[in-house]
Amino acid sequence: MDSLISSERFETLQQAWVRLLQRLGVEPHAAYTLFDDLVERYREPHRHYHNLEHIAEVLKVASKLIDAAGNSDAVYLAAWYHDAIYDPSAKDNEERSAELAVKSLGDVGVDVKTVQRVAMLIQATAHAGEITTDPDTAVLLDADLAILAAEEQRYRRYAAAIRQEYDWVAETDYVVGRSHVLEQFLKRPRIYLTERMLAEAEVSARRNVSAELVTLRQA
Repeated sequence: MDSLISSERFETLQQAWVRLLQRLGVEPHAAYTLFDDLVERYREPHRHYHNLEHIAEVLKVASKLIDAAGNSDAVYLAAWYHDAIYDPSAKDNEERSAELAVKSLGDVGVDVKTVQRVAMLIQATAHAGEITTDPDTAVLLDADLAILAAEEQRYRRYAAAIRQEYDWVAETDYVVGRSHVLEQFLKRPRIYLTERMLAEAEVSARRNVSAELVTLRQA
């Protein structure tokens, strides 16, 4: 069991996954097999932040925003698969995660249109494109970045976990790279794309990101 996920929470995640796939015509035994594969991936030892706790948090926020989405099933599937492949030293994690989703979901009979939509959403989590007006993408990206607006203690734990994932990077280089990422968030006209997250979380996210930048510059 993931040390950050209670047995009750784990079971809730599992049952929600099975119900999601059943809606898409997938038999429970096949759904459980995919779930087990995803859990194994998210428990890889190098994952200190991009783990099952992160997925649970993304799904929780997505569920609060889902009324703004057009294809809720695709959003939830993309949330599950968006970090399924995660190598901190690689630059193609989103692409490879999308490819895994296409194969895994296609193999169990999820319709092609949904699978293609899932792949597009996963690739958007690279957070590299222009501000989107697509509601599904907005919901997923806001859920993925909700951690930026977390309460102070949780944000600090997140920042420390990211550093652990890059423990192979020298401190000076890490400060430069991480600072660049944070600065790019602050340069955006808005971090959050849905109106609800913009109203409820934008100020907190900017405060947390700015505070981390100050800490990095003092290192």
